[in-house]
Amino acid sequence: MKNQNVKLLSVVVPVYNGAKTIVQLVETIYVELRQYDFEIILVNDGSSDDSEKVCKYLEAENPNLKFYSLRKNFGEFNAVMCGLNHVEGKYAVIIDDDFQNPPSEIIKLVDKALFENLDVVYSYYVEKKHNFFRNFGSWIVNRITTSLLQKPSDLYLSSFKLINFEILQEIIKYKGPYPYIDALIFRVTNNVGKIQVQHNTRLDGDSNYNLKRLITLFMTILFGYSILPARIILSIGIFSMFFSIFLIIFYVFGFISDWGIAIFLFLGGVQLTSVGIIGEYVSKVFMSQSQTPQYIEK
Repeated sequence: MKNQNVKLLSVVVPVYNGAKTIVQLVETIYVELRQYDFEIILVNDGSSDDSEKVCKYLEAENPNLKFYSLRKNFGEFNAVMCGLNHVEGKYAVIIDDDFQNPPSEIIKLVDKALFENLDVVYSYYVEKKHNFFRNFGSWIVNRITTSLLQKPSDLYLSSFKLINFEILQEIIKYKGPYPYIDALIFRVTNNVGKIQVQHNTRLDGDSNYNLKRLITLFMTILFGYSILPARIILSIGIFSMFFSIFLIIFYVFGFISDWGIAIFLFLGGVQLTSVGIIGEYVSKVFMSQSQTPQYIEK
């Protein structure tokens, strides 16, 4: 993608059932960023309400607003990837459609990136206005990603973040069906900063963050961006072999008399777990090689 007619800022908004909030969000962005050269990119992720109709209206009324609609609900990360593929600005800011991150805080991210020449700027909050389950889920994901992605332990991977255009161009090279933006960022750069921003309660509706989404995200990170499970199984396999040798020695010297069933169950468990993990990797490879799309635009 050629970066012609460069703007300073592209604001990418994944929209899911945001018909009641998206107009106010766009209007607020225009007010808060009026001193900047910017564009807004809305991506409707298969909403079941009137989001598409409202976004089409906004596109018709605003010349520097782009709108893309996906044919079904592909998920937030996939919708964001769609938006990132259409960015023209020097920096892209990703912000949700629920007003929990006030558009006025975008300026803090931009100033931080410009002043410190950062590739990526994450937001963080003194107090998050999410429900308990989402906060707990975020805590789990943060612990996992600290280990697997080798990110700083004090860095909160918020969805509200800024990415510069050069890093963005590397991220969108990923064409697989399971994009995880933060993992793709840390594959490319460690020049990452953070800044405190305000966090509000949702303006409308309930969060879409649930147990199914948490498990899906966990599985995507674990099997799509890490070889840790394979290494754990390898370690268990090596341990089981040495453990079996010790049991055989104990049996030969008469320290134990019945060990066959225990060994059989232990090794059988290792085999079944190994098959399960291999199956996860094979399924991801299969889905990638079968060219399952990240998203499909209307």
